[in-house]
Amino acid sequence: MSTLSTDTHVLATALAERFKDLQTGEPANWESLPHTAPTTLKETPFEAVWYGARLLGFVPQDADCIAHAWQAQTQRTGNFDATCWPCEAQDFSLSPTATSKAFAPCPASLGLYAVLPDAQWVARMVDLGVPTVQLRFKSDNTKSIQQEVQAAVKAVEGSRTHLFINDHWQVAIDAGAYGVHLGQEDMELASLDAIRTAGLRLGLSSHGYTEMLKACAVQPSYLALGAVFPTTLKRMATAPQGLGRLAMYAKLMHGRSLVAIGGIDLERLPAVMQTGVGSAAFVRAITAATDVSQAVAQLQACLNTHLQR
Repeated sequence: MSTLSTDTHVLATALAERFKDLQTGEPANWESLPHTAPTTLKETPFEAVWYGARLLGFVPQDADCIAHAWQAQTQRTGNFDATCWPCEAQDFSLSPTATSKAFAPCPASLGLYAVLPDAQWVARMVDLGVPTVQLRFKSDNTKSIQQEVQAAVKAVEGSRTHLFINDHWQVAIDAGAYGVHLGQEDMELASLDAIRTAGLRLGLSSHGYTEMLKACAVQPSYLALGAVFPTTLKRMATAPQGLGRLAMYAKLMHGRSLVAIGGIDLERLPAVMQTGVGSAAFVRAITAATDVSQAVAQLQACLNTHLQR
């Protein structure tokens, strides 16, 4: 790491202390920062912002986003304010209006969102009145995938439950599903034009500022934010985001349909909803519950309480 000025070091440390609620994982230190700030930020307050973000545990590319947004905020207001974390869409170059390339909209609040392993589980959730479900069926067998997706689509027919299919976008189109959910890697492989033309809704995963901005450029129907808490269901490339970051993301993405996901259960749900998201996704809190009906009812009641405020 290159030698930093005393001012940069002091300001970065002060920023990390002021916004310590955004810290996730183990606290970083100067010696553990192998990456240097972009040259465009050198000898400016925004170099300190970059290092402050890194001290808070943000990955380098997210630190870039934060520093450049702070720079845009300063240019817009005419003043560098070290107490004001950037949360305005324009400072992140986010368009305030949708274009003709936007995917079909879904409800601003998707409510209780159950992520399920098979069509039988989808049918159970329909019977329990769950408003949004995702079929996350893992198989390499094309015929099995087709059968499971078709069964899930049939299970929600005539109900108010919205069904999203994880990954298998072409099968979802063929079966007439409500929507598709894709991860960042899958987004590169799928034909987004085909999904859009078919009229399906699109949900996209994100794990921090860089991925959020990349997803927003596609103009999806909803954006999933996570993982909020530690989860063993998937191996994550990034540390859990935590409630502090989730609140900042929700503020930045205000007006979009947002789903919090990752390690959320009934105990954590109130704090999650207080961040401003319109939905929370659950996996084990439902599928591993001793009494599934009771678990769904409790989660639904908690969500409704916060969404009606």
